[in-house]
Amino acid sequence: MADGWDWHDDIVPRIDGKRVVVTGGASGLGAYIAEALCAKGASVVLADRDVKGAETVAGKIASSVPRADVSVRFIDLADSVAIEDFATWYMSEYSTLDILVNNAGIMTPPYGKTVKGFESQLGVNHLGHFTLAYHLMPVLASTPGSRLVTQTSIVHRGGKINFKDINSERSYSPWKAYKQSKLATLLFSRELDRRMRSLGMEAPISVASHPGLVDTHLYRNRERMRRWLKPFMHELEAGAMPALRAALDPEARGGQLYGTDGWMEFKGRAVPVRPHGNGKSADLASKVWELSENMTGLDFSARLRECASGKR
Repeated sequence: MADGWDWHDDIVPRIDGKRVVVTGGASGLGAYIAEALCAKGASVVLADRDVKGAETVAGKIASSVPRADVSVRFIDLADSVAIEDFATWYMSEYSTLDILVNNAGIMTPPYGKTVKGFESQLGVNHLGHFTLAYHLMPVLASTPGSRLVTQTSIVHRGGKINFKDINSERSYSPWKAYKQSKLATLLFSRELDRRMRSLGMEAPISVASHPGLVDTHLYRNRERMRRWLKPFMHELEAGAMPALRAALDPEARGGQLYGTDGWMEFKGRAVPVRPHGNGKSADLASKVWELSENMTGLDFSARLRECASGKR
């Protein structure tokens, strides 16, 4: 792969029969990631609030990928009950989960809250996926070689965790809240892997990725920004490549971050990259873990200990 890692390459192993869940599969990066994983032989569940959009994507995949095994299931990452319902359904249907791609996200919407009252970007982008990973951890942990891929963003480099106003109730900046949420996702991915390894867990590994800058529906609230950034963006396929490498590369290791190798990591080839700014802080990662447990009411630490001891 002289020109860079590419999931199309025959060197990249097939994953025939492996079971995959992709959140946010109704459009953009999630749709492309799902199609690529189906093309590599996976059985993929598109998990999205937009069921009609996901069904359209599933139909497209079925028509373009021979013998594609793709299905659709509702999930609302702003609603902890809907998240638990999805996980309960999944584990009642399947006994393995090889890859969970926590991809769904929202960017810079008007101020809003989730069902539990969390600021919507932190709630959906981070706490929703934190909750989903908690509920699916037993099946991930019991599937040898499994992976949890968390989609973060290059904007984590400017992110800060505002512990004093975590839900932006005193002051709301859509952009600062987005950066906060994406920093939290990265810190969660790294801290999760650290905690699993400390318990001696072999599966899953937790790997993060960021797509660089990609012109997707995420920018619907920032049209002026979209126009300004357009020259620095790369295509959807290139933007999906870091997540696909995190999911498929046999050399991937827990705690890694895949991104792009171009200027400012805005675009380029999918390569291992280093976290920036607060994304490097192990102390902050631990604090965000504890904050997430307190906000969601989920004892993820205890769940990991149960999985490490073989309980389910």
